[in-house]
Amino acid sequence: MTMDVHARDLRYFVAVAEDLHFTRAAERLYVSQPALSKQIRALELQLGAELFRRDRHGVALTAVGEALLPHARKVLAAWEKSAAAVEAVKAEQRSTLMVGMSTSPGRGGLLPAVRSRFSATHPQATARLRQVSWEDPTAGLADGSADVAFVWLPLPDEKRYNRVVVAEEPRLVALPDTHPLATRAEIDFADLVDEPFLALPRSAGTLRDYWLALDARAGRPPRIGARIASTEETYEALIAGLGICLVAAGNAPLITLGGVTTRPVRGISASRYALAWRREDEHRPLVRAYAEACRATISR
Repeated sequence: MTMDVHARDLRYFVAVAEDLHFTRAAERLYVSQPALSKQIRALELQLGAELFRRDRHGVALTAVGEALLPHARKVLAAWEKSAAAVEAVKAEQRSTLMVGMSTSPGRGGLLPAVRSRFSATHPQATARLRQVSWEDPTAGLADGSADVAFVWLPLPDEKRYNRVVVAEEPRLVALPDTHPLATRAEIDFADLVDEPFLALPRSAGTLRDYWLALDARAGRPPRIGARIASTEETYEALIAGLGICLVAAGNAPLITLGGVTTRPVRGISASRYALAWRREDEHRPLVRAYAEACRATISR
């Protein structure tokens, strides 16, 4: 038998079964007695059986009502637990901010300082860090898996996001210690244009172009030595001699682990690191608070 019984129907049935009195049950449920009686009759019709015997002596459960009662209680208890679980998750989502990043911000303790300021104004909230592959230059903003994110500019579809720049750093060139240009104290970008470069995934779009310095190549296409999607891959590709790459000064320590060196480059612009968020989320209290904490930290 297929039935479509609402939780309200079971709640009404259990109340009458416990009180064995329609008027008292109606008062407990904050409904009128006629409305309660009508709902019980509708449930009986749906089940095809009487649940209560009603006579001048009062109300009593039928055998069918006795059989239904423990199961109705279990269903209602399970529904209450599931509703509580949903509310708990909703509350956690309201008080949890996902912070995306592809590389750690580092930079003079920026992240702990922002977290400290954010926690001071929103002590009940939690900022969770989410590491994102270089495949996604928005570090989770585009697909909604991050609420705010530390990203490198330029972002694809920039008009979709607001941002606050947290660092401007020279772009250095990273190359193996054995590379002929490694002996120079500073290198002109013109001397690098024919070198094989390590490139971000194509999905990085405008950011891939930026780290290949397309704007400084006068239309000459870059030679791609290898594709990289993480700091570890970058280091291994450099050591293997697959190519060279540009790197922000603040990230240089991540790849100069031995066998790799960095040098200043003339003829290219500085890199910009930013905290970004979706424009439609500007009104969200936690997003706004984290952005303000970031602004306050960098203006110290």
